[in-house]
Amino acid sequence: MSSVPMLKLNDGNEIPQLGFGVYQVKPEETIEMVTKALEVGYRHIDTAEMYRNEQQVGDAIKASGLNRADVFITSKLNNGFHKPDDARQAFAETLRKLSVDYIDLFLIHWPLPTKYDGDFAATWRVLEEFKKDGRAKSIGVSNFQVDHLNRLVAETATIPAINQIELHPYFQNAVVAQHDCDHGIITEAWSPIAQGGVLEDQTINRIAQAHHKTAAQIVLRWHIQHGFVIFPKSATPARIEENFAIFDFTLDSSQMSAIDSLDKGEAGRTGPNPDVFDYVP
Repeated sequence: MSSVPMLKLNDGNEIPQLGFGVYQVKPEETIEMVTKALEVGYRHIDTAEMYRNEQQVGDAIKASGLNRADVFITSKLNNGFHKPDDARQAFAETLRKLSVDYIDLFLIHWPLPTKYDGDFAATWRVLEEFKKDGRAKSIGVSNFQVDHLNRLVAETATIPAINQIELHPYFQNAVVAQHDCDHGIITEAWSPIAQGGVLEDQTINRIAQAHHKTAAQIVLRWHIQHGFVIFPKSATPARIEENFAIFDFTLDSSQMSAIDSLDKGEAGRTGPNPDVFDYVP
């Protein structure tokens, strides 16, 4: 059994705190990488319609011989399918590609406030349908800012279980993360090591030397101790194993504070700003 902690969501379900991400993993490499991750002990796989590798994720899980209930699967609605009927069709296609009759967590990938008349609340109400009929055990959002979340609370019946946002030592997205915490929403951190951008940091490497760990392991452990869900991606088998080996040590309060102090605010952001991001494939 995995040593990964389970976190309770606001709907009563649980999510493994550490998962394996397949963003930018080529479809032809996905089966091999997911198979390796499952062999190492990962039981949470994070994919998305936009990644174009859902089918390979499903194939790898099916071939693993693991019980469906033992693997937590996350996927996300593509930006081109926010209209209610499009969202329903896209979700059905996600289930088909993954070869499952339910998904553990389904997210709106981006709020797209400048598209679809900014009506992401209508899209959210469709995800509420998926939860009600049991095809999505939990529903959440990705890249939602505070005002986006507040709108969902004001206009719909369900508080998201998860908000998946860019978060790493150089961009700690503190306002959104605190809002999530205050409202019972668990924060998932995508790009937890800033696509490698924090791995040369002197402070992080000094802490890594003290623990005889790599810089990446130190940063992932920092996320874990802050209570974030993470799903680092790697196409290297050794690093898939390395990223899983973060539960045999603990950062002390001074080490946590030292990493906390690395925040650069908005200057540290590496991805798009959700307030203006409008990409529709």
